Amino acid sequence: VGDPAARLLFVGGGPGFDEDRLGEPFVGRAGQLLDRMILAMGLSRPEVYIANVVKCRPPQNRTPNPRETISCLSYLGSQIDVIAPEVIVTLGNTPTRTLLDTLAPISRLRGSWQSFRDIPLLPTFHPAYLLRNSGDKGLVWQDLQQVMARLGLQAPKL
Repeated sequence: VGDPAARLLFVGGGPGFDEDRLGEPFVGRAGQLLDRMILAMGLSRPEVYIANVVKCRPPQNRTPNPRETISCLSYLGSQIDVIAPEVIVTLGNTPTRTLLDTLAPISRLRGSWQSFRDIPLLPTFHPAYLLRNSGDKGLVWQDLQQVMARLGLQAPKL
Protein backbone atom coordinates (compact mmCIF):
# COMPACT_ATOMS: atom_id res chain seq x y z
CA VAL A 1 0.00 0.00 0.00
CA GLY A 2 1.21 3.53 -0.66
CA ASP A 3 2.78 5.59 -3.38
CA PRO A 4 3.92 3.38 -6.29
CA ALA A 5 6.65 5.96 -6.94
CA ALA A 6 7.73 6.19 -3.28
CA ARG A 7 11.34 6.98 -2.45
CA LEU A 8 11.08 4.84 0.71
CA LEU A 9 9.84 1.26 1.00
CA PHE A 10 9.14 -0.44 4.33
CA VAL A 11 9.01 -4.25 4.23
CA GLY A 12 7.50 -6.39 7.00
CA GLY A 13 7.27 -10.14 7.33
CA GLY A 14 3.63 -11.00 6.87
CA PRO A 15 0.14 -9.84 7.69
CA GLY A 16 -1.44 -10.39 11.09
CA PHE A 17 -5.14 -11.02 11.63
CA ASP A 18 -6.30 -7.42 11.03
CA GLU A 19 -4.00 -6.95 8.04
CA ASP A 20 -5.16 -10.18 6.42
CA ARG A 21 -8.82 -9.32 7.02
CA LEU A 22 -8.46 -5.78 5.59
CA GLY A 23 -5.94 -6.62 2.86
CA GLU A 24 -3.58 -3.85 3.97
CA PRO A 25 -0.26 -4.15 5.80
CA PHE A 26 0.36 -2.63 9.22
CA VAL A 27 -3.13 -1.59 10.32
CA GLY A 28 -3.10 -2.85 13.92
CA ARG A 29 -1.18 -1.51 16.91
CA ALA A 30 2.17 -2.10 15.18
CA GLY A 31 0.84 -0.22 12.16
CA GLN A 32 -0.18 2.72 14.31
CA LEU A 33 3.36 2.85 15.68
CA LEU A 34 4.79 2.61 12.16
CA ASP A 35 2.55 5.53 11.15
CA ARG A 36 3.99 7.60 14.02
CA MET A 37 7.53 6.63 12.97
CA ILE A 38 6.82 7.75 9.41
CA LEU A 39 5.35 11.05 10.63
CA ALA A 40 8.43 11.62 12.82
CA MET A 41 10.49 11.37 9.64
CA GLY A 42 8.47 14.22 8.12
CA LEU A 43 6.53 11.92 5.81
CA SER A 44 3.01 10.55 5.71
CA ARG A 45 1.86 6.98 5.11
CA PRO A 46 0.60 7.80 1.58
CA GLU A 47 4.10 9.10 0.67
CA VAL A 48 5.87 5.78 1.35
CA TYR A 49 5.19 2.25 0.24
CA ILE A 50 4.58 -0.55 2.75
CA ALA A 51 4.74 -4.22 1.78
CA ASN A 52 5.19 -7.62 3.35
CA VAL A 53 7.33 -10.54 2.25
CA VAL A 54 4.43 -12.99 2.42
CA LYS A 55 1.06 -11.78 1.24
CA CYS A 56 -1.28 -13.88 3.40
CA ARG A 57 -1.34 -14.66 7.11
CA PRO A 58 0.49 -17.81 8.15
CA PRO A 59 -1.58 -20.18 10.36
CA GLN A 60 -1.74 -19.09 14.03
CA ASN A 61 0.07 -15.89 12.98
CA ARG A 62 3.38 -17.76 13.15
CA THR A 63 6.57 -16.52 11.50
CA PRO A 64 6.56 -17.35 7.79
CA ASN A 65 8.70 -20.39 7.04
CA PRO A 66 11.44 -20.38 4.38
CA ARG A 67 9.23 -22.16 1.83
CA GLU A 68 6.58 -19.45 2.22
CA THR A 69 9.03 -16.56 1.98
CA ILE A 70 10.75 -18.03 -1.07
CA SER A 71 7.42 -18.61 -2.81
CA CYS A 72 6.49 -14.93 -2.32
CA LEU A 73 9.92 -13.41 -3.00
CA SER A 74 9.43 -13.00 -6.75
CA TYR A 75 6.21 -11.02 -6.14
CA LEU A 76 7.97 -8.76 -3.65
CA GLY A 77 10.85 -8.43 -6.11
CA SER A 78 8.39 -7.30 -8.79
CA GLN A 79 6.93 -4.75 -6.38
CA ILE A 80 10.41 -3.41 -5.67
CA ASP A 81 11.17 -3.23 -9.40
CA VAL A 82 8.01 -1.21 -10.08
CA ILE A 83 8.39 1.11 -7.10
CA ALA A 84 12.16 1.53 -7.58
CA PRO A 85 12.65 3.02 -4.10
CA GLU A 86 15.79 4.93 -3.18
CA VAL A 87 15.88 3.17 0.21
CA ILE A 88 14.39 -0.01 1.67
CA VAL A 89 13.83 -0.41 5.40
CA THR A 90 13.26 -3.97 6.55
CA LEU A 91 11.23 -4.33 9.73
CA GLY A 92 12.37 -7.34 11.75
CA ASN A 93 13.97 -10.70 11.10
CA THR A 94 11.77 -12.12 8.34
CA PRO A 95 12.18 -9.42 5.68
CA THR A 96 15.82 -8.79 6.64
CA ARG A 97 16.78 -12.44 6.41
CA THR A 98 14.75 -12.93 3.23
CA LEU A 99 16.06 -9.95 1.26
CA LEU A 100 19.65 -10.34 2.46
CA ASP A 101 19.62 -14.15 2.21
CA THR A 102 21.15 -14.54 5.65
CA LEU A 103 20.43 -16.22 8.95
CA ALA A 104 21.99 -13.36 10.93
CA PRO A 105 19.61 -11.95 13.55
CA ILE A 106 18.12 -8.48 13.29
CA SER A 107 19.86 -7.59 16.56
CA ARG A 108 23.19 -7.91 14.75
CA LEU A 109 22.17 -6.33 11.42
CA ARG A 110 19.98 -3.41 12.51
CA GLY A 111 21.41 0.01 11.91
CA SER A 112 24.00 -1.10 9.35
CA TRP A 113 23.52 -0.36 5.68
CA GLN A 114 23.16 -3.34 3.38
CA SER A 115 22.04 -3.62 -0.24
CA PHE A 116 19.30 -5.42 -2.17
CA ARG A 117 19.49 -5.24 -5.97
CA ASP A 118 21.81 -2.23 -5.60
CA ILE A 119 19.22 -0.41 -3.46
CA PRO A 120 20.44 0.72 -0.04
CA LEU A 121 18.68 -1.33 2.64
CA LEU A 122 18.62 -0.60 6.36
CA PRO A 123 17.36 -3.29 8.72
CA THR A 124 15.64 -2.20 11.93
CA PHE A 125 13.37 -3.65 14.58
CA HIS A 126 9.72 -4.40 13.80
CA PRO A 127 7.17 -2.05 15.39
CA ALA A 128 5.53 -5.03 17.14
CA TYR A 129 8.87 -5.72 18.82
CA LEU A 130 8.98 -2.08 19.96
CA LEU A 131 5.53 -2.42 21.52
CA ARG A 132 7.00 -5.14 23.75
CA ASN A 133 10.46 -3.56 24.15
CA SER A 134 9.93 0.19 24.28
CA GLY A 135 13.49 0.74 25.50
CA ASP A 136 14.73 0.04 21.97
CA LYS A 137 12.71 2.83 20.34
CA GLY A 138 15.77 5.08 20.52
CA LEU A 139 17.75 2.59 18.43
CA VAL A 140 15.06 2.59 15.76
CA TRP A 141 14.96 6.39 15.79
CA GLN A 142 18.74 6.37 15.16
CA ASP A 143 18.11 4.01 12.22
CA LEU A 144 15.36 6.22 10.81
CA GLN A 145 17.61 9.27 11.11
CA GLN A 146 20.14 7.45 8.91
CA VAL A 147 17.38 6.88 6.36
CA MET A 148 16.36 10.53 6.57
CA ALA A 149 19.95 11.64 5.97
CA ARG A 150 20.23 9.32 2.96
CA LEU A 151 17.00 10.78 1.52
CA GLY A 152 17.81 14.39 2.48
CA LEU A 153 14.83 14.64 4.85
CA GLN A 154 14.54 16.75 7.97
CA ALA A 155 12.35 15.89 10.95
CA PRO A 156 9.46 18.31 11.34
CA LYS A 157 9.78 21.00 14.00
CA LEU A 158 7.54 20.38 17.00
